[in-house]
Amino acid sequence: MKKKLLGMLLAGVMSVTALTACTSGSGETTGTETEGTETEGTETEGTETEGTETGTTGEGGELTGTLNVGVIGPMTGAAAIYGTAVKNGATIAVDEINAMGTGFQMTLNPQDDVHDPEISVNAYHTLLDNDVQVIVGTVTTSPCVAVSAEANSDRVFMLTPSASSPTVTEGKDNVFQLCFSDPNQGSASAQYIVDNALATKVAIIYNNGDAYSSGIYQTFKAKAEELGLEVVSETTFTDDTATDFKVQLGAAKDAGADLLFLPIYYQPASLILRQASEMGYSPKMFGVDGMDGILTLEGFDTSLAEGVILLTPFSADAADEKTQNFVAKYNENYNEVPSQFAADGYDCPYAIYSALQYYAANNGGLDVTGMSHEELCEILISVFTDPNFSADGITGAGMVWNSTGEVNKAPKAVVIQNGAYVGM
Repeated sequence: MKKKLLGMLLAGVMSVTALTACTSGSGETTGTETEGTETEGTETEGTETEGTETGTTGEGGELTGTLNVGVIGPMTGAAAIYGTAVKNGATIAVDEINAMGTGFQMTLNPQDDVHDPEISVNAYHTLLDNDVQVIVGTVTTSPCVAVSAEANSDRVFMLTPSASSPTVTEGKDNVFQLCFSDPNQGSASAQYIVDNALATKVAIIYNNGDAYSSGIYQTFKAKAEELGLEVVSETTFTDDTATDFKVQLGAAKDAGADLLFLPIYYQPASLILRQASEMGYSPKMFGVDGMDGILTLEGFDTSLAEGVILLTPFSADAADEKTQNFVAKYNENYNEVPSQFAADGYDCPYAIYSALQYYAANNGGLDVTGMSHEELCEILISVFTDPNFSADGITGAGMVWNSTGEVNKAPKAVVIQNGAYVGM
C-alpha cells in the first residue's frame, strides 16, 4: 500500500536524523496554556487516563516528542457553545495525556473562527505560522469546508470533532470525522423512530440554506420512505427567517403529525419548542447532534425541552468509568455537564495519540518533535485508513474509519428529563 510504504520510509528517515524541539511563532510552551486564550487546566497529576485506547499494535518502539495541535471553532458568537465545548473537552484530554509521563506531550492552540468561513481560514493560517502539526477542527461545517480545502493543498491532517457534512471530507484524503456524517444521522434517526414505534406521522422542519440540515433531511426522508414511515409535512427556513416558525408548526399540526423531526441547531430549535408550546401543539420532538447544547442556552426555559429525544454518540449519564470520569472533570473545571461536542473534543486528541502510538509500535518508534505537518499527515492517513486500527473513546467503542474519512460507531439516543440528558 502506497501510504503504508511512505510511512515506513518516513520512520527510517527519522531513525537516522537528529530532531530538535521547535517553538511556535508565538513563543508558546508545552501544555495547554495558549497566549491570549483562556484554557483552564485539569488536575490529573498521578492519575491514569481514562481516554481513548490504542488499537491493535505490533512489536516495536515508543512514541516520544511534542506534538503541536491546533483547534479551530466558534468560541464567541452565536455558535460559541459548540466551539467552547470542543476546546474544553480537548483541553482535558491533552492534560491527561501530558500527565502520563510517557515521553510524549501535546500542546494545544485554540483559535476562534466565530463560525465564519473567512475567519476560519485566517485562523488556519495563524496555526500554520505557529508551527502547528495537526488540527482538531473545524467545529462547524461551513468553516470546515473552507479550511479543509486549504489543508488538503498544504497536506495538514485534520480530524473534525463535529463538522458532519460529506462535503467536508469529499475529495480530501487528509480530512477525517470523529462525528457521524449527515447521511448516517438521517438514516439512523428514521430507523430509530420506526424500531421504537415513536410515531405514525412525521413532520420535518429543516434549514434549506444549511448543508448540515439539508443533508440530514435528505437521507432521513429517503430512509423513511424505505421503511414506510409517513412524512406528512416538510417545511423549511433559512438563517434570515429563523425567528418565526408559526407557519411551519401550523402545517405540521394540520397534517396530524405526532412527531416533529428537527435536523437543525439548538438556536432555532429553542424557538420552535417555545412557539409550539404557545400554540398548544405538543408532538414528540426528535433532533440530532446539532440540538445538543440547548440546555445551556442562555435564557432558555429548559422545561420546554422536556421529553425531547436526540440521537447522539454521547450520554453524560452513561455508567461506564471513562464517561463518568470525564463528566466529573468537566463539571469540576467548567461547572456544567458536558455536551456531545465536549465529548467529541475530548476524543479527538486521544484518537490522534492512539494513531501515533500504533504507528510507533509497528515501525520501530516515532519522535514527533520538529516533524513537518506534511510528514505527520501521511503517517496519520496511513493509520486511520488501516483496517487493523481502531480507537475506543467515550463517544464510541472500536471506532474505525474508511478511506473517505467517515467514522463507524454506534449511535445512542437520549431524552431530556428534568433539565438533563438521560440515556434511553
